Amino acid sequence: MGRTFNHVKPSDFPLAGLPIGLPIGLLGLAVFAAAAVWPLPVRADTVAQDGAGHKVSISDTSRVVSIGGAVTEILYALGFDKSIVGIDSTSLYPPQAAKEKKNVGYMRQLSAEGVLGLRPSLIVAIAGSGPKETMAVLEAAHVPLVVVPDSYSEAGIVEKIGVVAKAVGAGERSRCLIDRVHSDLAALKTIEAGIARRKRVLFVLSFVNGRAMAAGRDTAADGIIKLAGGINVIDEYEGYKPLSDEAVIAAKPDVILSMQRGGPGVLSADAVFSHAAFSATPAAAQRSFVSMEGLYLLGFGPRTARAARDLALTLYPDLKAAPLPSEREPGSASCRQ
Repeated sequence: MGRTFNHVKPSDFPLAGLPIGLPIGLLGLAVFAAAAVWPLPVRADTVAQDGAGHKVSISDTSRVVSIGGAVTEILYALGFDKSIVGIDSTSLYPPQAAKEKKNVGYMRQLSAEGVLGLRPSLIVAIAGSGPKETMAVLEAAHVPLVVVPDSYSEAGIVEKIGVVAKAVGAGERSRCLIDRVHSDLAALKTIEAGIARRKRVLFVLSFVNGRAMAAGRDTAADGIIKLAGGINVIDEYEGYKPLSDEAVIAAKPDVILSMQRGGPGVLSADAVFSHAAFSATPAAAQRSFVSMEGLYLLGFGPRTARAARDLALTLYPDLKAAPLPSEREPGSASCRQ
């Protein structure tokens, strides 16, 4: 069923569409939001279909809350940064975003008050944003909400750009950005043609009770490893799961991959290889440990081809380094107009 927002006055049926069983506190917030946040009733300029298959009528893109690092990166690349009034804590690129915009918190721990308090005319959120109770309130608030699909392939990047661009009415600019993505990924494949033997890579997210949380199929880590010309050694399961010591040894990774992040639990080569199971791997014998900034490595946005190129050059130092097409041109300014 489509999720199309009809343009009526906030006084008309203020409780319509509220989820059955919504707690009283959230119910009150949703009613307040319907009355206080609803944009002026004007003709819809755009009907966008989001990643959940919902059709969303959008008439005003002047106050956008962007949730998800890749979403914010795409909006900036398309020249819609001045319309953004709020971002989430994963929106680390471009760096000025964190300086210029209000922060509504971590994408999976959002509060409806924090988002709706910015009086958005449009919310663009990456799939997986939450919690569910918050997303239910945001939907009930009658603020157009576009959920952006998040898959980990070249097609996934293109779809993500397309959905974000459709939401803000940036069709022409999106074609420019998508062309750049295709050109960069084509150049990446040319660079990787020189790989003689593909490295076996194990992505470790963290350690929980002494066991490594490792990336399986259908994860961003799995996708970037493949784009970089590597082999994800974990293909028995999807998502992230803890590995036994026996599984780590049996996987025989040539390289341990992780992501840089702030706060406690930061992984280092010393921390990883101090574990008995990891000390018995080929990666430990060569001290092969790679750590990259999280959004750059796993965001699957406009810079993903660059991240995959950088990872490939780290995995295979003998490859010939070459700038990608987007790096040979003066930034992405032409896609912002």
